[in-house]
Amino acid sequence: MTQLTTPYMSTAATTTSASSARITRKLLGCGVAAGPLFLGVATLQILTREGFDLRRHAISVLSLGDYGWIQIANFILSGLLTVAFAVGLWRTLHPGRAGTWGPLLIAANGIGLIMGGLFVTDAGAGFPPGAPQAIPDLLSWHAIVHSVAFFLAVLSIVAASFVFVRRFVGLRQWRWAAYCAVTGVGMPAFVIAGMSYLSLVGVLFFVMAVLMCAWVTAMAARLMSETRRRS
Repeated sequence: MTQLTTPYMSTAATTTSASSARITRKLLGCGVAAGPLFLGVATLQILTREGFDLRRHAISVLSLGDYGWIQIANFILSGLLTVAFAVGLWRTLHPGRAGTWGPLLIAANGIGLIMGGLFVTDAGAGFPPGAPQAIPDLLSWHAIVHSVAFFLAVLSIVAASFVFVRRFVGLRQWRWAAYCAVTGVGMPAFVIAGMSYLSLVGVLFFVMAVLMCAWVTAMAARLMSETRRRS
């Protein structure tokens, strides 16, 4: 039996497809916004919070003190935007190259950021003002969860970057493959350096965060550009 396609049905399908493409682009746009938001809010606090010294303090301690709610909100909102980006990534790439593990790993990064906001680290190293100058020998349970969230956020993007190396090599896009590889190697290198040189831990961890946020933003912007060209 022959199925008839009316002009109305064709128009409705086109409208649905266009609406779906707009939703996907908005979700990808969340990834473009997540990194600049996180770094921008953190940088403003680095420059203005009393007693904060980037050489000694990681940006996680900005969640402490009277204005700690700002960094808590920064973690959570940036994480939610990253999870939304992961959904857009799934809609864009699945089931193609990087279409499964890419979105899952980026969603894990977003979850790590959200956890980092919900579970704050301990006071120490003189921050917030009035806190002990020493770093606590024993971590509280919420500081332990915060540390787990940190490593989840970092390692998920490290793994995702190598997933995208494979994608870009398959597409013969060598510069993007190289950029992903540099990100995947550079992030853990700065984390290890920060843990080894506590006098510069905040600076080294911040550079790692810049690498992470820049990579997420770059991937989201590239995919947005690709979806516009296809539409």
